[in-house]
Amino acid sequence: MKIGYVVKRYPRYSETFIVNEILEHERAGLDIEIFALRPPTDSHFQGAIADVRAAVHYVDPPAGVSNFWSRLSDAARSLPGTWPAMAAAAGMEARDVFQAVQLAVLGRDLGVDVLHAHFATSATDVARLTGRITRIPFTFTAHAKDIFHQSVDTDTLRRKLHDAAAVVTVSDYNLQYLHSSFPDVSGNVRRIYNGLDLPRFPFTLPGERERRIVAVGRLVEKKGFDVLVEACGVLRKNGIAFHCDIIGQGDQEQTLRNLIDRFDLGSHVTLTGPLPLHRVKEEIQKAAVVAAPCVVGADGNRDGLPTVLLESMALGTPCVSTDVTGIPEAIRHDVTGLIVPQRNARQLARALATMLGDPALRCRIAREARSLIESSFDVAKSAAALRGVFADAVRTPRSIVPVPSRLGKVA
Repeated sequence: MKIGYVVKRYPRYSETFIVNEILEHERAGLDIEIFALRPPTDSHFQGAIADVRAAVHYVDPPAGVSNFWSRLSDAARSLPGTWPAMAAAAGMEARDVFQAVQLAVLGRDLGVDVLHAHFATSATDVARLTGRITRIPFTFTAHAKDIFHQSVDTDTLRRKLHDAAAVVTVSDYNLQYLHSSFPDVSGNVRRIYNGLDLPRFPFTLPGERERRIVAVGRLVEKKGFDVLVEACGVLRKNGIAFHCDIIGQGDQEQTLRNLIDRFDLGSHVTLTGPLPLHRVKEEIQKAAVVAAPCVVGADGNRDGLPTVLLESMALGTPCVSTDVTGIPEAIRHDVTGLIVPQRNARQLARALATMLGDPALRCRIAREARSLIESSFDVAKSAAALRGVFADAVRTPRSIVPVPSRLGKVA
């Protein structure tokens, strides 16, 4: 099989799981083409990107109205499904329609057997319409933002679920939500966890480490870093020795700096900015505990199952997180980590203090966490399951009938 990966941007600093997946497919002998709808904008990237052999194709955006129509007409001469497929483009952005036509030509010329999109947004819109034009089956992976954000149009998501040859989501929480919200079009959805390339994450016991807390992620509401800073204020007030490094950048940076000043934490909390991923790994390996105080944002946005938690567990650094979406599937309270309610700074502080002050607990939890990662979050197993999804899509082509008119309910 030749698989076309469709993504909004490539490469992207935060999307290590996509790179892990592609590398594992290539190790298994799968032929991959990468189609990116936008160029990269990040300043740091994963070192593993250098190991990816797949060609990256940046799909052209339209350069004006005349260019849009002439390129559609050119494509239609060799792809007779172009004009009939336009009925399925209703409601799509003009750019996405244009890029779908360009992808149809590329996919046909490169002999792509299956298109797989990550995130049920523009990448899936483009893959879906390309599939209508070419009859190449498409699949997609739905992440938390695609499902729960207030901007999600349930009717549009329902069409994508209906038309896809198969849909993957990354937690049982997401799976149950989709099954309950879209019962008549979610029968082809299955859960496959994002996996790690475990040899890249050597395990070390965390018994003798500095009293350091590390948090990693974009400085945005759903990460809950404001709650973490408040918890650090509680730790300081209680006379607990610690230092906290928050690694990342984002639109909440000034808010967090103001909180650091408010709680007089200038010598206790550092906003380090973004770091290359090899440095992030080093900082995690030196820390006594990783904090991921995730919350459900005011706009409904939330983390599904943050990759940094899986990476920290693999490396041997115990984690404190919250009971948001799929996180308890990896962080099992007092077994593979500690769970606290979201937006509760006092309980977060208490859990962090417990981890900082108990090396034996850290070691017990680290061993259990690594064992769970090896059994359930190994990319070799996850990617093999995904290749099974691709093979089924090729073996069992679907005739797409009109999507039923009844909308999926909103849970």
